[in-house]
Amino acid sequence: MEHQHYLSRRNFIKAAGAAAAAAGLSNCGDSSSATSSVPVGGMTYRLNPVTKDKVSLLGFGCMRWPSVGGRSAREGNEEIDQDMVNRLVDYAIDHGVNYFDTSPAYCRGASERATGIALSRHPRNKYFLATKMSNFSPSTWSFDASKAIYLNSLKELRVDYLDYMLLHGVGMGNGMAEFESRYIKNGMLDFLLKERESGRIRNLGFSYHGDVRVFDYLLSQQDQFHWNFVQIQMNYMDWKYAKQINPRNTNAEYLYQELAQRNIPVVIMEPLLGGRLSNVPPSVVAQMKQREPERSIASWAFRFAGSFPKVLTVLSGMTRMEHLQDNLKSFCPLQPLSKEELAFLQQMASEMMELPTIPCNDCKYCMPCPYGLDIPSILLHYNKCLNEGNIPDSSQDPNFQKARRTFLIGYDRSVPKLRQASHCIGCNQCSPHCPQRIDIPKELRRIDHFVERLKLGSL
Repeated sequence: MEHQHYLSRRNFIKAAGAAAAAAGLSNCGDSSSATSSVPVGGMTYRLNPVTKDKVSLLGFGCMRWPSVGGRSAREGNEEIDQDMVNRLVDYAIDHGVNYFDTSPAYCRGASERATGIALSRHPRNKYFLATKMSNFSPSTWSFDASKAIYLNSLKELRVDYLDYMLLHGVGMGNGMAEFESRYIKNGMLDFLLKERESGRIRNLGFSYHGDVRVFDYLLSQQDQFHWNFVQIQMNYMDWKYAKQINPRNTNAEYLYQELAQRNIPVVIMEPLLGGRLSNVPPSVVAQMKQREPERSIASWAFRFAGSFPKVLTVLSGMTRMEHLQDNLKSFCPLQPLSKEELAFLQQMASEMMELPTIPCNDCKYCMPCPYGLDIPSILLHYNKCLNEGNIPDSSQDPNFQKARRTFLIGYDRSVPKLRQASHCIGCNQCSPHCPQRIDIPKELRRIDHFVERLKLGSL
């Protein structure tokens, strides 16, 4: 039976959830404590050992700028709410944030322009700007096409130099072969190195996903390339369990240690695993709230990422003001985790690993689907129900009817019927773009099969 492996853990999940509810606890996210005041002047900074930049430990990820409808601009087709972007940037700078990370690929290509408009209203020495060589499509792999992306970034961002420039997503796709096509054979890396020599790029690095052989190769060439920083995915789940979650992933413990021993500053992406670590199972909420009743659930993940000394900044994509306010509290100033707290988080990670969630970070790189599916919403609804104990084990489960209703009603509310998993034809245009290397068609088939059996009332 397809979901038999959930059975042995189910009573534990339900009991823990009931305990959390009895204690009056909620499954808190970023905004749970945003109503209290945010300190000014308390930001923790880290020093770039090469350029001596004094970088805020909280970095603003510009992947999730708000749209005019209030959602992230990565969702739907609404325009970015520039007035709200300006307000977020102003508030962030006023409270010590000075690192802003964007890309030509973010917000359907509109992030750089919105970021440039907002930041250009401030003195250039008030912020550090990071963007990326996002030449993912083979049509952009020629030198001229890649150079055009770079020059357009300068134009959109309204600057004549970049503080931090990244080769975007090395290790994705076809691993080393794709890396060489994007950066080596076309001469683009040589060009970017010369741009660094000229001062138009102050720091050159790369963001890593996927094939660890590419990561290892680039570090082995440190004497040649002199990487100024590297961006990795790091959080308390990926620290020891990234490879267990997906065999193509690399544990963050290995990535961080390889960089730390070379004294290469580390920029952290996905400290919340696309929001999953601000929406943890009730059993984990209960234990975190018992220790730190006033802190949000997200703050545990931010403090984890910030507690490592070689971390230069921790990126967070903040769509709403309450997200920014709550996240500031984790870094104004940072209260590093003790050894005992680090051990506690690893225990929480171990407990969460017992739940076979799909490692979707809601990055939307799989979108748009040519057949109209809302892939991230399908996967995230499944994960949400799994975390909350609403994935029934069998039709004999006493909780079956309640869980059945919760899953099916929530599915129809979260994902329009024409965008649900039943419409997947298995074209596999999505999987090659997934940084987590999820076999998306396989997961969609599994979820569709599960939904159909739920509708029939038998598992």
